[in-house]
Amino acid sequence: MKLIDTHAHLDEEAFRPDRPEVISRASAAGLEFVVTIGTTAASSREAVEIAQANPLVYAAVGIQPNYVSQAAPGDWAVIENLATEPKVVAVGETGLDRYWDHAPFDLQAEYFDRHITLARRHNLPFVVHCREAEKDVVAQLKSAAASGPLQGVMHSFSGDVETALACVELGLYISFAGMVTFKKNDALRAVAAQIPLDRLLIETDSPYLAPVPFRGKRNEPAHVRHTAECLATVRNMTPEEIGDLTAQNARRLFPFSRQGSTSAPIHQ
Repeated sequence: MKLIDTHAHLDEEAFRPDRPEVISRASAAGLEFVVTIGTTAASSREAVEIAQANPLVYAAVGIQPNYVSQAAPGDWAVIENLATEPKVVAVGETGLDRYWDHAPFDLQAEYFDRHITLARRHNLPFVVHCREAEKDVVAQLKSAAASGPLQGVMHSFSGDVETALACVELGLYISFAGMVTFKKNDALRAVAAQIPLDRLLIETDSPYLAPVPFRGKRNEPAHVRHTAECLATVRNMTPEEIGDLTAQNARRLFPFSRQGSTSAPIHQ
C-alpha cells in the first residue's frame, strides 16, 4: 500500500524522545512521504530542519490562527524566507478558529490572506485549519478565489458535506484524520463517502487524533494506514486502492518532485 501522511507535527515535544524511530516506523509501514507542519515561526523552522535531515519528510511553514496574536515582529518575515527553502511543499497551517479565543478573529483573517498570498507567490498549496468557522472559511476562500485559482487542503476535516463540496468547488482537497475512524462518527464517514475521489487525502495530525485502534494514545505517521483502511470501507474500495489513490492526489497537490533533499543550514 502506498501512503502519504499529509499532515503531522514531528516537531512536537511528544516526539522528542524517539523521533528517528517514529520516522523509521513510518518508512517500514510503507509511507512514501510525511509532511510536517509548522504552527509558529519557531516550529516552522524546526519543521524545515527535520525535513532536511530526513528523506521521508517534507515541510509546510506558517503561523496557525491560534498563534497569530503571539507572533513577534519579524516572525512573518521568517515564514516568508522559510517558504523558499528546499523541501518546503506548502504554506500553513493557516485558517480560522472560533472554538478557541486565543487570537482576535480579524487578525486570524488577515494572516489567512497573508498565507494564501505567500502560497501563490511560490506556487505552493496552503493548508487550512478550520474549527467552528466553516462559513467564515468558505467566504474568505471565495473572496481569495476572485483573484485567481486556489490550491490547498482542508486539513483534518470535520465539517459537513456542504462545506466540503464548497471547498472542492473552490479548488481545495479534503483531508481526513483519525476522527473518521471513531465509532460514533458516522456523520463524518458519510461526508467522506461524498468527496470526489480525486480530492481525497489522508493524514494523522500526529501526535493528536490517533485512529482506532490507538485512540487515546500518541498518534504517529505509521498509523495513517488505519485511516486509509476506514476510508476504503466507506468507499467500497480496497485499502491498497485508497492508499494509492490518496498518495496520487497528494503528489498532485504537493510539489514533492521539484523539492530536493539537502543538509545545508536554513536561511535565517
